[in-house]
Amino acid sequence: MRRAVLALVAQGLAIEEAPASGIHGIGRVCRIRARKVYRALGAGEFFRRRRITSRDVLMRRLLSLDYVLEHPRLPWLPTEAEKVDAFEALGIEHRVLPQRTYRGAAGNIRRHFHLGLPLALDAERAVFVYVDPGHESATALRAWGAAHRELWGMLRDRGRKIEVVAVGRAWEETSRADTVLGNWARDPRPSDYNAEIGREIKWIEHVLRSGDVSLIREVCGDVRGGLVRLVELRNRARRQSGRGLLHRVSAWQTERLLGRLF
Repeated sequence: MRRAVLALVAQGLAIEEAPASGIHGIGRVCRIRARKVYRALGAGEFFRRRRITSRDVLMRRLLSLDYVLEHPRLPWLPTEAEKVDAFEALGIEHRVLPQRTYRGAAGNIRRHFHLGLPLALDAERAVFVYVDPGHESATALRAWGAAHRELWGMLRDRGRKIEVVAVGRAWEETSRADTVLGNWARDPRPSDYNAEIGREIKWIEHVLRSGDVSLIREVCGDVRGGLVRLVELRNRARRQSGRGLLHRVSAWQTERLLGRLF
């Protein structure tokens, strides 16, 4: 790895520089700055991200790379276009995807998955990675989850299992994220969603438990119809509350960026 970095630097394709202020113990950072390298890799969209703009951005990118390197077998979707195309193929509209509009002299540009965090998707599951660059609270994590809530609901409806991993450099970050994710994974409480949904769930459950054939036929059509309606209502409750949408949650702490030099 070190030889590759030196070769890139020697050819003027990359530079080595000190990390952003406030980041200690990780040595120097190699930044590839030649457009032709990005083109050769089929990752032209990353050229605009070659500049290191802040401490948080640098740590988010390094931690994202670290997690992907540790999990090479996952079907990662590296670029914004690949992510958008993958969900579009599932019939999920662009409006559902997390997005941000950037305003500039050339006009407004809308970016989907604008944080550039790792995301993997296959026929069975979707893996969303949240990276905490060193925040002192879970506010950013909760905002990220809220932006993904509707997408998670649609993926669940399409039979995908949803896994969320929180990545951090310090124990404080991963422990805090683990608590928040655990709350998201639990089934919703009645107070978390529309009261009307709760009343209908209780009524259908009562009808099915009663065993009264005529009542079941009147309310549900048949037992199967009642069970299908319960699934629909419970999924709607999950989408409203943001709870119970996730099949697996975990927190992952880096080893490479714990103070060791590259």
